[in-house]
Amino acid sequence: MLREAFLDQVQERGEYPTRSEADRAARAVLALLGAHLVGEVRAELAARLPETFALILLNPLQAAEPLSAERFVRATAAWIEGATEQTAAWDVGAVLSVTADAAGDELTRGILLQLPPGYDMLFGRPQDTADPEYSPQRR
Repeated sequence: MLREAFLDQVQERGEYPTRSEADRAARAVLALLGAHLVGEVRAELAARLPETFALILLNPLQAAEPLSAERFVRATAAWIEGATEQTAAWDVGAVLSVTADAAGDELTRGILLQLPPGYDMLFGRPQDTADPEYSPQRR
């Protein structure tokens, strides 16, 4: 995916007035996400993102422990100047839903397996708990 197309989608979903605001959100969210993914999943996701964002994902901030979805949003708020938890939740949803589209369903499932419960909503991919494939223990 080209950088411009990725940012256009983030800008549209996040309803940002400028592309630079979409870029700022994408950089912060992907840096935090990269700290929570490892191995082949992180590498495969990076291969599906524009180079600028792939490098951010592959050279993440260091995470001492996996953040819950709620703490991930709070951390995003801390990284984006002037953000609140509410605006950060919006930023995370815009960026991660575009990221999930770029990743595709199978890779997104692999990403969610590496993250604590609750991230499915951040990616705009709520897990159907009635689905026999769904297993919270697998995450």
